[in-house]
Amino acid sequence: MGHLVSQRVQRFKGTLEKIAKLLLLARMVPFSLGAMEKTAKDGTAGVPNLQLHDVKTGKCLKSFIQKKMQNWCPCWADDESICARNVNNEVHFFENNNFNTITNKLHLQKVNDFVLSPGAQPTKVAVYVPGSKGAPSFVRLYQYPNFNGPQSALANKSFFKADKVTMLWNKKATAVLVIASTEVDKTGASYYGEQTLHYIATNGESAVVQLPKNGPIYDVVWNPNSVEFCAVYGFMPAKATVFNLKCDPVFDFGTGPRNAAYYSPHGHILVLAGFGNLRGQMEVWDVKNYKLISKPVASDSTYFAWCPDGEHIVTATCAPRLRVSNGYKIWHYTGSLLHSYEVPSNEEMWQVFWQPFLDGVFPAKAVKYQAVPSELPSAEPKPAQAYRPPALRNKPVTSSKLHEDEPPQNMKPPGSSDKPLSKTALKNQRKHEAKKAAKQEAKADANQEPAQSSASQNAPRSTVPAVTSGDPEVDKKIKNLKKKLKAIEQLKEQAAAGKQLEKNQLEKIQKETALLQELEDLELGV
Repeated sequence: MGHLVSQRVQRFKGTLEKIAKLLLLARMVPFSLGAMEKTAKDGTAGVPNLQLHDVKTGKCLKSFIQKKMQNWCPCWADDESICARNVNNEVHFFENNNFNTITNKLHLQKVNDFVLSPGAQPTKVAVYVPGSKGAPSFVRLYQYPNFNGPQSALANKSFFKADKVTMLWNKKATAVLVIASTEVDKTGASYYGEQTLHYIATNGESAVVQLPKNGPIYDVVWNPNSVEFCAVYGFMPAKATVFNLKCDPVFDFGTGPRNAAYYSPHGHILVLAGFGNLRGQMEVWDVKNYKLISKPVASDSTYFAWCPDGEHIVTATCAPRLRVSNGYKIWHYTGSLLHSYEVPSNEEMWQVFWQPFLDGVFPAKAVKYQAVPSELPSAEPKPAQAYRPPALRNKPVTSSKLHEDEPPQNMKPPGSSDKPLSKTALKNQRKHEAKKAAKQEAKADANQEPAQSSASQNAPRSTVPAVTSGDPEVDKKIKNLKKKLKAIEQLKEQAAAGKQLEKNQLEKIQKETALLQELEDLELGV
């Protein structure tokens, strides 16, 4: 049975934040206009509104003045040896929870946000500075405590179109993903603004992650192995794609009703889910072999979490997001519902948590595809049928879709490896691919020439011989145009057969009219 450790009774309207692992509580109330007026009149600093309390004793360890509500909470490193907080144009660092002495300062004009890296020392820091007066925004990576000028930065990435950013470190603290967002999409394509995804590594490499479908970025998550990440993006139905550290797509899960992604603690299973305003459909994937394991449905869910054992999942409906039908369900990743609890109708449930365990307590197990036994019935809801007016109820049902779902596809080239190649191996690989492409092209030309000669031999003698311009350059252009038009005809036949074409293939088809006109002009010139 638990017991009361400490109690503090005070009229309070503000924000509380429990600091993970530490027995500290951060308490912040909005900085009042009265305090600002007092600061201006008598020159004093004003009344401190950010306080750090010892949870065991309730004692206030330190008080600060925090004028901004955004990013107000101090951050700790995983080993709790370093604490940092954003103050005006600086990030202040404290060591060993001694808040009376600022050990180090990172000074950057208009610094807006920062994130400490996870894991063991040395701690790294990602800082964001918004752009102004035509200058771009940028994110820089530093290693604590080396903050002496821009030259000491591990990496730097600048970009436009950013009113705010979300920075995500991988588990090994070797790279950061930056989701840059604007409040307004100037193209008018989205009500929710515009998002771009950037990659920055501590070795200095950086890139823009190219997302093949337009629309918002719903979720981005790192695999715990730190060598790949998954992005859920695009107008509904959303796409989900796994990328490697080169920002190349590895596997595309196609499109579906989803807006979130969750890797298992061991990184061998990925759940794609559609919560919030979606129906709660989940897709559970084996990301080593990229095979679909199960498709359970957790309707009205507002919360999802993996159990530390990497085999069980909890979904919950919590207040204040939803104040009715509160409760939680425990699933096995194979789709079996193992336990369900509903809160009484006159009560509300606000949070659900798994008991935490240290990494390595639960070893990774082989992935199962067969659903584990369960005493509870299947939780799959009955599919709701579309409304049909009385005049159409006795007539055959005609299916109509607003869009065609894209199937999953492996984006990794055959025979490729996740291990990075050396410069020499990469150079040899490119030479080999170039030779292979040249051989295939020569073979295709050789097959085309006998076919043309046999066709000319079989043709009646009365046919008109091929007209040439006498100019080799013009003849070459005509030949190339005919080859392109032939390729377009083949693409149109594939599309008619139901094959999903790539974006660049569709663009080729759109150029058909211009190519025909160009060919006609050249032939008339002859």
